[in-house]
Amino acid sequence: MTSARLEPGRLAPAFTLLDQDERPVTLRDLRGGPVILFFYPEAMTPGCTKEACDFRDSLAPLQAAGYTVLGISRDLPEKLVRFRERDGLTYDLLSDPDHKVHAKYGTWGDKMNYGKVIKGVIRSTFVIDAKGRIQHALYNVRATGHVGRLRTLLKVG
Repeated sequence: MTSARLEPGRLAPAFTLLDQDERPVTLRDLRGGPVILFFYPEAMTPGCTKEACDFRDSLAPLQAAGYTVLGISRDLPEKLVRFRERDGLTYDLLSDPDHKVHAKYGTWGDKMNYGKVIKGVIRSTFVIDAKGRIQHALYNVRATGHVGRLRTLLKVG
């Protein structure tokens, strides 16, 4: 059973999560500018590292276009701080250990893993507009090449 997927135009589900430094980050506080939320399975794994580093390498043009980038995983803050330091990540990583926010965004549920159906994180990215509405809901994205495709979609050079 996979949680319901979000559709463009819908108000983004509210949340407050701790970042890697155990500071609370509230989505509502980010209104007034667009936000990119990306959900990834686990810090410091090969695919997640590739995706996180791609966001790092694209951060300057995304920020120049007004976007705040946030990564969300089930990892605890102490692992997130190590991930940030190890890979020079320059945006905040949020901790959702009980996957409640994952469920609100439809990123927790059944997925295929080496031919078997398991419960887990569905790698997904959401673009939220300045008013807090879902502009793009991209589910089952690939770690490699996703950020480049997202920049094309958003017309960010």
